[in-house]
Amino acid sequence: MTRSALLVTHTGRRQNTEHARAVAADLVAAGFEVRVMADEVADLDLGPGVVPVSGPHAADGAEIVFALGGDGTFLRAAGLARPCKAPLLGINLGKVGFLAEAEVGDIDTAVRKVVAGSYSVDERLTIDVRAEFDGRLIAESWALNEISVEKGRRAQMLELRVDVDGRPLARYGCDGVVCATPTGSTAYAFSAGGPVVWPEVEALLLVPISAHALFSKPLVTAPTSTFEITVDPYTSFAVLTSDGQRSWDLPPGARVTVQRGALPVRVVRLEPRPFTDRLVAKFELPVEGWRGSRR
Repeated sequence: MTRSALLVTHTGRRQNTEHARAVAADLVAAGFEVRVMADEVADLDLGPGVVPVSGPHAADGAEIVFALGGDGTFLRAAGLARPCKAPLLGINLGKVGFLAEAEVGDIDTAVRKVVAGSYSVDERLTIDVRAEFDGRLIAESWALNEISVEKGRRAQMLELRVDVDGRPLARYGCDGVVCATPTGSTAYAFSAGGPVVWPEVEALLLVPISAHALFSKPLVTAPTSTFEITVDPYTSFAVLTSDGQRSWDLPPGARVTVQRGALPVRVVRLEPRPFTDRLVAKFELPVEGWRGSRR
């Protein structure tokens, strides 16, 4: 049986295409069929053994999906890996690359471990989102990191009501709210003042953005909770965004429902590594503090 891998990369940078060619060549030499998204083939200029693919089922039957780039590339690749439950390996060719498992200097090692099947797989919780207006569905999507409902007009405050598990929680005059997963707790939710949540924790996060309210603290709820966010009928329009990649306009009166995703994203781990180490490395945390060690 032929082994296959899907390769997803950011072709806008020359060094990315060079690394992608090297990974593809090594996989082909190891007996893999390498799939590449059809709109990236021309930029990559790959050799024989590479198959152009397109559409949402590009990863069907693939043993693994490689994401070569930054977090944006990883999130794009996650959309292809998730439906067919393919493991996803991120190799950071960007700046922070918080979601990536390996850095650019680890590419050869990462490919060797994939070929040998020497890796484990974690499942990451996702969220599903639906938006409705006047009884009709206007948006349906999912996210690995977060969804946000934000104001559509820069100079005008957005009025939102938030319900949790079918019960009213608060009404915010705000710039918006972020609903995030533990994986997304270090992304937009963190920038908005939310807590860092270890990815092994099963929970959902709700983080108001610049809320003018007496109660505007971030919330961590059960993974079974459901958020309902209603755009006030008398406010301006809002924008729903999923993982910073897919957006829809929400008219006043629209209602957004967020709950745990039906499918997780399966993420490759090349070796055991505590999340604390990843957090310190990616955020360059001063472990000794500004005062330094007492020794």
